[in-house]
Amino acid sequence: MEHESDFLVVGSGVAGLLFAIKVAGHGTVTIITKRNIAESNTAYAQGGIASVLAKTDSFEAHIADTLASGDGICDTNVVEMVVKNAPERIQELMDLGVRFNRKKTSHQEQSGLHLDLCREGGHSHNRIVHADDLTGLAVEEALVDRVRNHPNITVFEDHIAIDLITRSTRLQRGTTVTTHEDYCYGAYVLDRNTSEIHTFCARTILLATGGAGKVYTYTSNPDIATGDGIAMAYRTGATVANMEFVQFHPTCLYHPAAKNFLISEAVRGDGAILVNAAGQRFMEQYSPLKELACRDVVARAIDAELKKRGDDSVFLDITHKDPDFIKTRFPNLYAKCLTFGIDMTKDPIPVVPAAHYMCGGVATDIFGRTNIQRLFAIGETACTGLHGANRLASNSLLEALVYAHNAAAKAIEDHNNFSFETSPQLPSWDDAGAIDSDEVIMVTHSWNAVRRLMWNYVGIVRSDKRLERAKRRIDMIQSEINEYYWDFKITPDLIELRNIATVAELIIRCAIHRKESRGLHYNIAYPEKNDQRWKKDTVLRRPFVS
Repeated sequence: MEHESDFLVVGSGVAGLLFAIKVAGHGTVTIITKRNIAESNTAYAQGGIASVLAKTDSFEAHIADTLASGDGICDTNVVEMVVKNAPERIQELMDLGVRFNRKKTSHQEQSGLHLDLCREGGHSHNRIVHADDLTGLAVEEALVDRVRNHPNITVFEDHIAIDLITRSTRLQRGTTVTTHEDYCYGAYVLDRNTSEIHTFCARTILLATGGAGKVYTYTSNPDIATGDGIAMAYRTGATVANMEFVQFHPTCLYHPAAKNFLISEAVRGDGAILVNAAGQRFMEQYSPLKELACRDVVARAIDAELKKRGDDSVFLDITHKDPDFIKTRFPNLYAKCLTFGIDMTKDPIPVVPAAHYMCGGVATDIFGRTNIQRLFAIGETACTGLHGANRLASNSLLEALVYAHNAAAKAIEDHNNFSFETSPQLPSWDDAGAIDSDEVIMVTHSWNAVRRLMWNYVGIVRSDKRLERAKRRIDMIQSEINEYYWDFKITPDLIELRNIATVAELIIRCAIHRKESRGLHYNIAYPEKNDQRWKKDTVLRRPFVS
């Protein structure tokens, strides 16, 4: 069965939804999302959106903070463009119905928007716009409401993309093969409810599938974050970049009953301190900025402290603050911690680092265009040049907003001004000979094996020996996955396993290539930066098959 539209959006976070809303006035839009439309990384983003709005702040300061965090790898032109677009994008969200927190006292040195601005690690000024401690959810809900009520947008929930389709796509045992740089025409998509595979085609295809935190054993990301867009784009021949730069959030709740629950960086921004199991504050040993250092510094400090002492966790302590302030500022965090028997007004919160954000991804230009014609990528799926070697806190939602705007403008321009080549007869999905699996344990075992090897060998601190071992193991696991993939019928778990293995391979290869330590990539064999040789992006592209 074929589904045709002018625009095809894969993913339903802020980037994909805002793009869909913007282009819907110029053609039909199809959104495919592998779970419920509101289930996305966006919905779990607690902190906020960085934007220069205070009179005491400046674009120059935000740019400088972003470049400092990115550790020499940011694209300065991209940073400047994103930062200067931020206030307009914040106003756009407010116009769409997002209710950000307002300041409570008129004497604060803030703009006419009267927004309550807080500070997070790496920022020199208060510039984080937030909706309590559930900013992402507030944005997601406002955009979902607009999408569901737009006559030109059709949403296919519980549909998971398998692979992209180009003019020269053919199905070959072990992979979907693209023989040369080409046009993207759509995607093969599995209906999770019926197990049928459909062909979706469009004039413009946007990947906005979010991040890849589930490549690691411990992550703040929801279960959907399996790097689908990055893996599909790479298999199609798109360029990927900087995959070694995986951001580990320093403070994920450590509790046997908690799953993927993040303790927002804003807690440290509002005065919380980090202490070890003996109650000793330790961040001053690692950075003069202490708890307000950039995430890579804080994560490595916690990792070092845990290894040095042999403890299971460190503790985030904000008990010195007024209880009413804590309950008002962090209502969701306070309530959630209480469900685990932790009263954050009285008890330090046990925390550990966890995989949080992918700074690398599908390489794009300032409009979100990839090297594959008609194929765009935005949000965490993309590598735009904004984050460099380490993302500055709360620049992620900002990047998604700005690039959704830019990509939509370019896609609309292309749609209005260019005559698109008629789509060729796309090959139907062929699963002849495939049978229902009687060896589901293979998927479960391989899934766990990938995530464990990435956590143990390609985590916060790396070494040449660990990376080479990881590369040998991922090659073996991928060989097993490819054999299984073509023998048995496609399932959602198998699609995600294939994708996390692909993303794991890309992270490992990029990490092996970079012979220095910079930003989020720390290799004990090369503990120093080497600007002369490595102040550049790490770029990968799958060799084309003839």
